[in-house]
Amino acid sequence: MADNTTPDIIYTKVDEAPELASASFLPMIQKFAAAAGVSVGTKDISLAGRIISTFPEYLSEEQRIPDDLALLGELVKTPEANVIKLPNISASVPQLVAAVKELQAQGYALPDYPEEPATDEEKAVRAKYDGIKGSAVNPVLREGNSDRRAAIAVKKFAQANPHRMGEWTKDSKTRVASMSGGDFFSNEVSATLDKAATAKIVLETASGETVLKEGVSYPAGTVVDATYMSAAALDAFLEEEIAKTKDEGVLFSLHMKATMMKVSDPIIFGHAVKAYLKPVFDKYGAELKELGVNPNSGLGDLLARVEGNAEIKSAIDACMADQPPMYMVNSDKGITNLHVPSDVIIDASMPALIRAGGKGWGPDGNEADAVCVIPDNSYAPVYDETIKFFKENGKLNPATAGTVQNIGLMAQKAEEYGSHPTTFEIAEAGTVKMILDDGTVLHSHEVQAGDIWRSASARKAPIEDWVNLAIERQKAEGCEAIFWLDENRAHDAQLIAMVKPILEAKGVAGKFQIMSPAKATVQSLKTITAGKNSIAITGNVLRDYLTDLFPILELATSAKMLSIVKLMQGGGLFETGAGGSAPKHVQQLQEESHLRWDSLGEFCALGESFKFLADVKGNEKARILGEGVDIATQGILDHDRSPSRKVGEPDNRDSHYWFARYWAEALARQDKDGDLADFFAPIAEALVDGEADILAEIAATQGKPADLGGYYHTDADKVASVMRPSKTLNEIIG
Repeated sequence: MADNTTPDIIYTKVDEAPELASASFLPMIQKFAAAAGVSVGTKDISLAGRIISTFPEYLSEEQRIPDDLALLGELVKTPEANVIKLPNISASVPQLVAAVKELQAQGYALPDYPEEPATDEEKAVRAKYDGIKGSAVNPVLREGNSDRRAAIAVKKFAQANPHRMGEWTKDSKTRVASMSGGDFFSNEVSATLDKAATAKIVLETASGETVLKEGVSYPAGTVVDATYMSAAALDAFLEEEIAKTKDEGVLFSLHMKATMMKVSDPIIFGHAVKAYLKPVFDKYGAELKELGVNPNSGLGDLLARVEGNAEIKSAIDACMADQPPMYMVNSDKGITNLHVPSDVIIDASMPALIRAGGKGWGPDGNEADAVCVIPDNSYAPVYDETIKFFKENGKLNPATAGTVQNIGLMAQKAEEYGSHPTTFEIAEAGTVKMILDDGTVLHSHEVQAGDIWRSASARKAPIEDWVNLAIERQKAEGCEAIFWLDENRAHDAQLIAMVKPILEAKGVAGKFQIMSPAKATVQSLKTITAGKNSIAITGNVLRDYLTDLFPILELATSAKMLSIVKLMQGGGLFETGAGGSAPKHVQQLQEESHLRWDSLGEFCALGESFKFLADVKGNEKARILGEGVDIATQGILDHDRSPSRKVGEPDNRDSHYWFARYWAEALARQDKDGDLADFFAPIAEALVDGEADILAEIAATQGKPADLGGYYHTDADKVASVMRPSKTLNEIIG
């Protein structure tokens, strides 16, 4: 809840590379902001922080921390909210388990994560941990819809300095494979509630009725969906695609989002692990179960559990030798696409493969074509059409390409990303029913044991806000604008029925098109190939996918996107891009004290946050700070001060020095506020005079291991020592 102690701007404490970068950058932000009377504080939404705050009863008084995510969840529902949100870990089970083990080793007496809870206590612990998994953070904070686009300075730089693109050829064997039936897309039903209702979800079987979930409340006008994926159809599809991939002589790859779709996608991932190692599971299934093998945890966990069992290990090796070669996460270390469910995240992995000309890395360390298995057909056509387009037309030219912006429906847990509490693996054949409090059976499905059933929803107010935001952005840009909605999909048909009347009432229906994702993909690619711009107006999952796909093709990265969430109660949430590559960055820092994380996304968000604060609180000094941020960001791009990938060359800490310098110089030069100019003039001078010493002090730390005191729960003093190694710079910043 906002009160007098709430800072003007909240800068979130997160994980991995973005959090390491914060140790360097946040002191600079606080120093500069203070000159405008702006306070900048932090709230801990890191994976470790969420774990610690969830189990206070197990910890000592000094170890306990408040539930900052819950506090932020209340703040974003107020007009005072001004939050800069960095990418956090959306934890898979292996990540969650690893974080718990690290905290336990540091003296936190946390309970183990119960893989198969038996007692009531274990079930209660498991329920608490499950609340931390997956996209636990974003649905809480996103009390508004998404406006994501490339900042003008970033787009111009990408066009002037085009990144390398892999060559596409018409004879590429790379393709997308998805289910033709039995998936979430084909089984979906949807309805719009004409009045507020509370629902329960039950499974009716020959042995009786089981309540899967009750007390699910919806306001009037909510679009409520239900669907399921057939386990039998999934297994048949996977088996067929593995065989076809082998015949085609290309790499086999699975592309999922086990971090965000934390119930459904790990299960689908587990089916793929079992399908790829089918002979092993057929022969040794009982023994594997005794060893605690859960295929949902991936091939890496399986291999660790059979270590020492020569017979099973030999059977696995023989099976993998006979199957099609696997798309690799790290071919040098033998880490396959099926090793860890959170290692291959579709919205990062598919654009990277497409940018590389349809190539993935194989186990032999060479690039090869790949079959991209995306089981559910809801969004697979986007990648399918993209691959077909580039096969036919050749690679995109970043120097001349236009841009695809995105307006995304995501407020109040809209659509599939808000479906975790209502997603279930069915234990026994029967009928799943969604029953309203007046006895109406809203949705019903005949299901078999092992099927994955889920319900998702989108409320009326966020949908209306989304359409109005799209109208506002189209008016500002004046370019093509497309609602990516498929009239043949149950959920989308309900949205179309709400979208069209709003557009007609506002007199702007002629400025928008409504297309299926497949057709919208082709149209948008034609538009940007011609050097023009398009606005993609999409649901929640497509928002996530497209704001990686198009930026990676246009800019080489999605971390440099401007991401503004206009909160529905008047506040602002400013997101800083994607963190998918963050683990590799941390590994490099630990090995050779070089952090290649690019904070450009943070720079873009910071400028918008200051300008938003100026509008809300009438603080013109804050506006000047924001304008200075824009100038400093342009300076980073114009002078190529972004981090290099290689040790011994400038890294994230160097880029922060240059940003602070360009920012201070801009503020010292401006003539709108003499007090600010006078304050920053000596700082700018000191940063210029100290250049040689500062850069030398940063460079002196490179090439040697860096001790962070942990991975998920680092030591603040050790991180500060690594990320603020310049005595000269620290004395200037304070």
